[in-house]
Amino acid sequence: MRRKVDSRKKVARCLAGGLAGLFFALAVLGETAGGEASVVYAQEEPVDNAGEESVSENDIKYIERSSDRVITDDDRADADEDMLYYMKSLEVRYHLDEKVMEQLHKVFDSAVYYIANTEMSLTELWAYVSSVKSSMESAAVEKVSQTTSEFLQVGDNWQTPIVSYGQGVSIVLPIVNFGTEELNDLIVEPVTSTLVTEWPFEPDMTNYLQTEPFIPGCKTKEQAMANRREFTFHFKTRSDVMSGYYPLKFNISYTKAGIRCEEPAELTVYVKTIGKPGSGIIGGNGQEASGSKPRIVVTGFETNPKEVYAGETFTLTIHVQNTANDTAVTNVLFDMQAAQEGEDKTNTYSAFLPTSGSSSVYMEQISPNTSADIVIEMTAKADLAQKPYVLDVNMKYDAGTVFDLTDKASVSIPILQESRFDTSIPEVVPDSIEVGSQSNVMLSIYNTGKTTLYNVQVKFLADSIDEASAFVGNLQSGNTGNVDVMLTGSAPTMDEGIVKLEISYEDEAGNVTTAEKEITLFVSEAFTEDMYMDDMGMMDGDMMDGEEGGSRTGLIVGIVAAVVVVLAIGLTVFFKIRRKKRAAAAEAAELAELEKELGE
Repeated sequence: MRRKVDSRKKVARCLAGGLAGLFFALAVLGETAGGEASVVYAQEEPVDNAGEESVSENDIKYIERSSDRVITDDDRADADEDMLYYMKSLEVRYHLDEKVMEQLHKVFDSAVYYIANTEMSLTELWAYVSSVKSSMESAAVEKVSQTTSEFLQVGDNWQTPIVSYGQGVSIVLPIVNFGTEELNDLIVEPVTSTLVTEWPFEPDMTNYLQTEPFIPGCKTKEQAMANRREFTFHFKTRSDVMSGYYPLKFNISYTKAGIRCEEPAELTVYVKTIGKPGSGIIGGNGQEASGSKPRIVVTGFETNPKEVYAGETFTLTIHVQNTANDTAVTNVLFDMQAAQEGEDKTNTYSAFLPTSGSSSVYMEQISPNTSADIVIEMTAKADLAQKPYVLDVNMKYDAGTVFDLTDKASVSIPILQESRFDTSIPEVVPDSIEVGSQSNVMLSIYNTGKTTLYNVQVKFLADSIDEASAFVGNLQSGNTGNVDVMLTGSAPTMDEGIVKLEISYEDEAGNVTTAEKEITLFVSEAFTEDMYMDDMGMMDGDMMDGEEGGSRTGLIVGIVAAVVVVLAIGLTVFFKIRRKKRAAAAEAAELAELEKELGE
């Protein structure tokens, strides 16, 4: 006869009330019913009051889960209670949100409805409950990443064994299932290695695998410890084992709710080993030799070419030495890492790049107290600023029975930048003066390089002017300095009127660089009143000697004066035209150079 849906009210009452009597009645039924009965432990919830009761033998009841008899309402209540508890355990274990819990409630409600209205045997009932739990588990793990570390642990009864080199030992690994769901088909296997730094035992077997059919789920820590499984492994300690604490890792595969784990769980315990004298010490942060530790030090370096400019390829030779007097180092790996450069974290790059693509250099061995050279070809980035850059030399090597020793050293490589500058077209106002007069010269100096120009100054040199200079100071990359100087004429110009500009600056090391440019400035003899009176007197004297002779002399003087004036005007025009042509040519060359730089 099918049971009505409103029997769920009785389920609610059973969940709220006397579970102790129910468990006792089921235990009696299990003894009187025909057939074999499989039982699991279930514990009543502890009393939630100030005087919380401890778990005792009387608190452990039995629930029958295997029989051919037809289920009763009490069996249905047990099944509902078991599914409800499992659903709540999933919520706590995976920290499920409301959306996922809503899906689990739908699965739970459907199962309660099916159980309430279906006649089946007790065995069929609990098989159905197991399938419902599997569905709940699948719905929960869709949204979370499940790890086994939360319910598979090493038992509290584990004690770290102590073994000596060459000694046999039995490792007993207690595994506890703190979850509420049974784990099936367990496979336990140690993670072994042939390296003495990773595994302290002789690798005398190819397979240490052990299996276990199941570990039941439990609701309390006491039950979990009581149902633990212990796996015993027999090992022989290596004769060259190092002294210290070795981690022993075990991989555990299992099936849970009908689903095989994707990755095995990993449990780690430790064993304390005692090695031979001089065998070395193994620690938590690496290996180190007992006594003095061999070290590799950097004794110097050199570059070819000697001065390295940004954008150039150079050969770096680093001199290293094994400082140990009696221990050779082997399997030496040098890894060169240059400082990271860039304006922000998203645009960083190494200052130096190896031309071969690899920054590592390998040496098979360096004998005791012996030097060796590391040679590597590298390229300096073209946009590096002029300054020293640090190159880290990371070293990894072995020494005797000690492996993976490390050291680190640094070298500082100065990088230079080609200094460059340019000037504007000088303005000379006026460009023709008399002796004793002044002309104003103005121009700008541009720092077009990537390095600072220090103590920039300009000197003006010519036979026709007094020597003059202008101090500009330091010019940062991309900055402009202005020159404004008054030049005084000291003698008439006897050449093409060229005045030299010596532009000098210093680099960071104080080395002076000088460049020359030219301007045109004509200086003529000053015309004075005395000179005019002398000329007039000479003309008057000649005229007094005779009218005919005076007239001829005056005519000759006038013609000569006219010729001189015409020649002076012609020379002035000629030199002005020539100067303008030179200025135009200089401006065109300057524009061509700027266009070339922009194109690069």
